[in-house]
Amino acid sequence: MTENPSRTHLARTRVLPPWTLLAAGAVLGGVLGGAYGTFTSPTYTATSYVVAVPTEKSDPASALGFAQAYGRVATQLAVLADAQVWAGVPVSTLRKSVQTATSPDAPMVAVSATSSRRDLAADMANAVARSLTRHANDTKGSTHVELLQFSRAVKPTEPSSASAAVTGLVGASAGGLLGGLVLLVRPRRGTEEPAPSASVPGPAVAADAHGQL
Repeated sequence: MTENPSRTHLARTRVLPPWTLLAAGAVLGGVLGGAYGTFTSPTYTATSYVVAVPTEKSDPASALGFAQAYGRVATQLAVLADAQVWAGVPVSTLRKSVQTATSPDAPMVAVSATSSRRDLAADMANAVARSLTRHANDTKGSTHVELLQFSRAVKPTEPSSASAAVTGLVGASAGGLLGGLVLLVRPRRGTEEPAPSASVPGPAVAADAHGQL
């Protein structure tokens, strides 16, 4: 009896091991992630630091508290409006590109700016730090805390964005994970019963039938 070629091909397809789907997802995710890292422009981050210093009428605890407050107001419109003049970019760009961070243990504010240009990242960070220092020192007579520049931002030498190798690895991990989820949620096939085969009468049965004729 000749076996149907299409049925044989279908049977081979059904018995593919589950790991093939995981491998396909990992390869596809790695390719997409690597392409994203390759064709996306790198970004650079520069950071400027300012420190809050108590005057003779204040104490270190007050300086620490005001440093936390200055970190929150550094990205407000009043500070950014002055910073845009020194940075040479509009307020909307500063608002999207500048972030601040404070420490619970030190009266210091870190002003970071991100841009596709190294020089612009440093200029924006320094401009916001300068504007924040100016606004804070306008009220130091009542706050008894002075804000000083601790460290200026310099042009970064390396990008802060992920490289193509990192994005490719992340994409491969995500693709493999997605393939595993597909394996978990796919409907499982029931056990198929074998098709009944044509029975051939044995020699004894055939002889009896011939005798009856």
